[in-house]
Amino acid sequence: MADYELKIIKTLTYKRPEIEKGYTDQTLRVDLSTSSMTVEPVDPKTRQVFIGGKGYGLWLLWNAVDATTRWNDAQNAVCIAAGPLGGTPIYPGSGKSIVTSLSPLTGSVIDSNVGGYFGPYLKFSGFDALQIQGKASQDTVIFIDGIEKRVQIYDAAGLPDSSYELSTLLTGHFSEGKPRHISVVSAGPGAKNTLIGCLNFTWYDAKRKRARYKQAGRGGIGTVFADKGLKALVVRWDTVTADTNKPADKTRLKEVAKLYSREIVELDPKQNEMARIGTTHLVTIMNDHDLLPTHNFRYGSHPQAANLGQQVYRRLFDPGFDGCWMGCTVACSHGIKDFVPLTGPFKGQAVFVDGPEYETIGGCGSNLGIFDPYTVVEMNFYCDAYGLDTISVGTGMAFAMECFEMGLIDASHTNGLDLSFGNRLSALTLVHQMAAGEGFGRIIGQGVRRMKEIFAADFGADPAVMADIGMEAKGLEFSEYMTKESLAQQGGYGLALKGPQHDEAWLIFLDMVHNFMPTFEQKAEALHWFPMFRTWFSLCGLCKLPWNDIVPEDNQDTEEPAKVMKHIQWYADYFSAVTGRLSTPEDLVKMSEGVYNFQRIFNLKMGFGRREHDNLPYRAVGPVTEEEYLSRAERYDQQLVKTCKIDIDGKSTAEKLTLLRQFRERQYDKLKDAVYKRRGWTAEGIPTRQTVERLNIDFAEVLDLLKAHGVS
Repeated sequence: MADYELKIIKTLTYKRPEIEKGYTDQTLRVDLSTSSMTVEPVDPKTRQVFIGGKGYGLWLLWNAVDATTRWNDAQNAVCIAAGPLGGTPIYPGSGKSIVTSLSPLTGSVIDSNVGGYFGPYLKFSGFDALQIQGKASQDTVIFIDGIEKRVQIYDAAGLPDSSYELSTLLTGHFSEGKPRHISVVSAGPGAKNTLIGCLNFTWYDAKRKRARYKQAGRGGIGTVFADKGLKALVVRWDTVTADTNKPADKTRLKEVAKLYSREIVELDPKQNEMARIGTTHLVTIMNDHDLLPTHNFRYGSHPQAANLGQQVYRRLFDPGFDGCWMGCTVACSHGIKDFVPLTGPFKGQAVFVDGPEYETIGGCGSNLGIFDPYTVVEMNFYCDAYGLDTISVGTGMAFAMECFEMGLIDASHTNGLDLSFGNRLSALTLVHQMAAGEGFGRIIGQGVRRMKEIFAADFGADPAVMADIGMEAKGLEFSEYMTKESLAQQGGYGLALKGPQHDEAWLIFLDMVHNFMPTFEQKAEALHWFPMFRTWFSLCGLCKLPWNDIVPEDNQDTEEPAKVMKHIQWYADYFSAVTGRLSTPEDLVKMSEGVYNFQRIFNLKMGFGRREHDNLPYRAVGPVTEEEYLSRAERYDQQLVKTCKIDIDGKSTAEKLTLLRQFRERQYDKLKDAVYKRRGWTAEGIPTRQTVERLNIDFAEVLDLLKAHGVS
C-alpha cells in the first residue's frame, strides 16, 4: 500500500458524559472550513420531540441551513446519529446509524439508515449526534477517540481512493492492535465524480479478519461527504454490554430481548432464512408476483430470474455469522469470499464482496436485463469500492438503456457503447467511467432527472417520452419494486418524503396480493400508519427487518397481521425499558408522526413539499408503451371493461392505453386527497396548523413558513 501521511491539525479534549437511559444529551459539531470543534448540549424539548437518530439529524440540519442553501454549500451539513436504543447488543437489529443531509439529487432533505458500528460507537464515545459543516482545503480525516476522550482533525495525504483499501488502512492505523474497536465511514472516487455517491460504514469481522461494509446509499450523501474534503471519519470504542446504554430497567430489557432473539433463532430457518441467504429470497418472490423490475420497470418478471435468486447465493455466500451489529440474531449481512473481478483495478485479484442484497440484484441485474449473478456481484463490489449507490446506478443505467433501445440516444452519444439491455460489459464499463468522471458514465452519474435534461438539450431526445419512463420522483431514483398494479404502493413511493424509497411504506402485498385495502380510505390509513411506524426505527437506531421479516407463527390469526402487533408491543416494551419513558404502540406512532410532519415542512422550506411534488412518472402508474400493454393485455382489458365500464370492442391498443392512463391518473389523484386528509394536511399536501400544534412542532419558524404558504 502506498505511503501516506496523517498530520494532526486540531485536537479537542472533552468530558465524556455517562450515558443515561440511552442518551448522552450532547452533540459534536465540526466545521471543516475553520477546523473548529464544539460540544453542544441537547435541550429537553429536542429530546422529547425528536427522540434521536433521524429526528436529531433533521433538527440539526434545519438549524444549519436556510431556504437558499444548496447541497454543495459549506453551510450544508452531514449529520450522523444512532438513537436511544442504538448500541444494545442483546436486542436484534440495534446497530443502526442514520445519516441526514441536503441531497445533490433532490435539493432537499435526504436520510439513510445504515448498519455497521459507527453510530453506536459515536454515542458510547459521548455524542448522540455528529454534525459536520464547512469544507476542508485538502483531504481530511476526523478521528473520534471515545477511549481517550479526544477528537482530532488530520490533514491526509497519500491515502487510497478505494473505500476497501482506505478502511483497511485506517482500521489498522487507529486500532492499536484491536481492530474491532474501530468503525470507519468513507466515500470513494465515485462519490466525488457523480451525484449518486454513497457512504460505506464498517464493522470488523473477527472471523474473517477484515473490515466489512454497509452503505448509506440514497440521495448522494456520499457526494456531499466527498465535496467537503472528507476522506474518512473514524471512531474508536471498546467494550459494549447490555449496561453500556444504562437502561432504565435492565431486567425488563433482558426479558423482552430474550423473547425476540429466541423467536428469530427458532423461526428464521423456517421462514425467510435471513441468516443464511439474506434478502436474496425476495428475488423469486417478486418475480412470481410480477413485481421484479425488468428492463427499466417495463415488466415485472423474467424467465431467467432464478439465476439471480436465493439458490444461487446460497452457494456463493461465505457461511458464518454475518451480523452488522453485535448480537443481532437476524445476521443477514452476507458476503462472497475470494471473488475475482474480470474488469477494473481489482481485475484478477481475489476480493471479499459485501452483498449483494435484493435492491442491488434488482437494480443492477433484472432491471438492466442482466441475469448473470457474477456480473451483479462485480457491479456490487465496484459500487462499494467507488462509493456509488447501487439503486441509483441500476435505475439510472436502466433508463439510459431504454432510451438507447428506443432510439432517443445512440452510439454517437454513448461514445460507442452498446447500451442494449443485457449488455454486461457495457454496464461494468459505465460503473468504472462513473468512478473516474469520464465518458458516458459521467452523464449517468448525474442521476435520472439531469439525464433527462441532458438527453433533451444535447441529443434531441423527446422530453415527454422521457418524463414517462425516467424512473425518478423528487429527483431520487426509484428503488426496485414494480408499482403499476398497486395503487397503494404508488402512494408509498410518490408520497414518500425523500422520494421513491420503500423504507417508508411497502404495501404491495397488502394491496395487490391480499387486497386488504380495497377503498381509498383503507389505503390512506395504511399510508398513514406504515410510514409513521417505519420512521420510528430511524429515530431509535434500529433495523426494521426483525419486525417484519421473521413473524410469530400465529401472526396470520391476529387482527392486523401486516403490522405484526406482537413485535410492536415488544418494541414499546424495549423503548420503555431503555429510556424510562413508558410507551404504548400508539405512543411510538405519535413520536414518528411529529418527526414525519416536521420533515414534510422541511421540504417546504427547501422549495418542495406540495401536491405537485408528489407526482410520479407514468410508468410507475401504468403501461407507457403498447408493448407493455400487450404484455398484460388480459388484465388491462378487464380493468377497462369491469372497472371503467368502457366498451373496448374495435379499439386499438393505442386507444386503450390512453383510456387506461386517464383512469389510473385519476385514481392516483384521488389517493392523494385521501392520504392528505388522513395525515392532517391541506389539499396542497401541507400540514395544517392544528396538526403541527397537536404534534408539538409548532416552532415559530414552522408557523411562519406555514403562513407564508397560506396555512394559518
